[in-house]
Amino acid sequence: MKILVTGAEGFIGKNLVAELKNQKYGVFEYDVNTLPALLDKYCKEAEFVFNLAGINRPKEQSEFMTGNFGFISALLDSLKKNNNTCPVMLSSSTQAALDNPYGKSKKAGEELLLAYGKETGAKILLYRFPNVFGKWCRPNYNSAVATFCNNISRGLPLQINDAGTVLQLVYIDDVVRELIQALKGKENREGNYCSVPVTYTVKLGELAELLRSFNESRETLELPDLSDGLTKKLYSTYLSYLPPDKFSYPLKMNVDARGSFTEFIKTADSGQVSVNISGPGITKGEHWHHTKHEKFLVVSGKGIIRLRQLGTKEVIEYPVSGEKLEVLDIPPGYTHNIENLGTADMVTLMWVNERFDPEKPDTYFQEV
Repeated sequence: MKILVTGAEGFIGKNLVAELKNQKYGVFEYDVNTLPALLDKYCKEAEFVFNLAGINRPKEQSEFMTGNFGFISALLDSLKKNNNTCPVMLSSSTQAALDNPYGKSKKAGEELLLAYGKETGAKILLYRFPNVFGKWCRPNYNSAVATFCNNISRGLPLQINDAGTVLQLVYIDDVVRELIQALKGKENREGNYCSVPVTYTVKLGELAELLRSFNESRETLELPDLSDGLTKKLYSTYLSYLPPDKFSYPLKMNVDARGSFTEFIKTADSGQVSVNISGPGITKGEHWHHTKHEKFLVVSGKGIIRLRQLGTKEVIEYPVSGEKLEVLDIPPGYTHNIENLGTADMVTLMWVNERFDPEKPDTYFQEV
C-alpha cells in the first residue's frame, strides 16, 4: 500500500513515517524541501493521504491561510487532476473552534476538505489534535512539554506565566496508533470528526514539577510512578531530550575490603535494586528480616548462597554462577549469606521489596 505523508519532516510526520516503515508500508514523504513537481506524482499513486503539513508559527499572520488552507487546496487539486479519490486525513487543531488567524486557517481547511469529500465521494478524516507531546518535538516552538523537558534537562530556567493554566495533552505514540487504525478503516470517529481516544489533562505548574522530579531522580534514584499513564509517557519524553553528554550519571559505591554495594533504582511501591560485588573468598550477609524479602541473581563469578530458618539447624545451600542465571528468593525469617567461591569478583543483582529505611531497617544479625 502506498501512502502519502505531507509534513513528513515535522513532529507528527516524523513519528508516523517511522512507524509506517516499521510496518512495511510504502511511504511518499512530502515536505517543504520536496520538489513541488513530486506532489502530482505522489497524488497519482497514493492510496491514502495523511496531510500533516501546516504552519503555526509564521512571521506574518497572513501566512497562516497560505500555509494551512493554501496547501490543502493545492493537494486536493492534484488529487482531482489525477482522478484519485483515496481517503484523506487532515491534521487540524482544537484551535479551529477559536476566532484567531491560526484557528480560522485550520477551520477553512476543514471546510474545504469536507466539501471535497462530498464532491468526490472520498473518505475524509478530520482530527482536531490538542497539545501533542513526545520525542522529536521542537522545543521553544509550540509545545510547553518539549520546552520544559529541554530546559530542565539542561539546567535552564522555565517561564511560567500562570501555573494554573490547564493543558489538554495527547501522546505522540497514541496519535500514531490512532492514525494507523484510521489507515485500516478503524478510526475513532464521532460525526465529521475523528479523535485520539487517550488524552490527559494537567495544570502547567503540575507539569513543571513532575518534569523537575524526573531530573532530580538521578540523585534520589527514585523512579517515577510508571503505573500512571501520563507520568510514564512524560518520563519517556523527558529522557528523549537529555543532552547526549548527559545520558549517564554516577552512582554512590559503598566500598570496603569485602567489595562494594551500590543502590541502583528505588521505587515508591516496588522496592529497590542494588548491585553487590564480593571479592574472592568473601562472605556477606549473615542476617535475616521480618518482612523484607529479596531476590538474588548472580550475573558474574561463582559462589554459594546459604539459608537457615530461625529456630532450626538445617542449612540450605544453593550454588550460584554467572554461567547459569537463576533467581533465588530469600524469604522472611531465614538468615542468609552469600560467599564468593571463585578467584575473581562475584557480581550479584539484588532486589528487595521495600526501600531501605534507616529508621526501620528490618535487618538483624544472625550467622547462618
